[in-house]
Amino acid sequence: VQLQASGGGLVQAGGSLRLSCAASGRALSDYAVAWFRQAPGKEREKIAAISRSALTSYYADSVKGRFTLSRDSAKNSGILQMNNLKPEDTAVYYCAARDTVLGTTVPNTYDYWGQGTQVTVSS
Repeated sequence: VQLQASGGGLVQAGGSLRLSCAASGRALSDYAVAWFRQAPGKEREKIAAISRSALTSYYADSVKGRFTLSRDSAKNSGILQMNNLKPEDTAVYYCAARDTVLGTTVPNTYDYWGQGTQVTVSS
């Protein structure tokens, strides 16, 4: 599967952005999906993930209650809705996918990656 991330941009604090991870080659519903981000000088961190069945999800404490990861089956995409953005959310955001045996598994590592999309939140 090939992944294409999009939707990043510049937004003021308190604003919203919607990131999309479009898949090609296979149905994204065959995979667990995650979003990572990497800020300058920091390690890449997993911020949201959803299992293949969508029955299990994970959110980092830093984004819990503000970000929501969902699937758009019609567009074969994973959507990260980001609300109430803060300057500390500024980073390059990456989507990733991994095939799992169990549909409820949220993996720690991922096999397929999209290119990053820059999110910048101004104060």
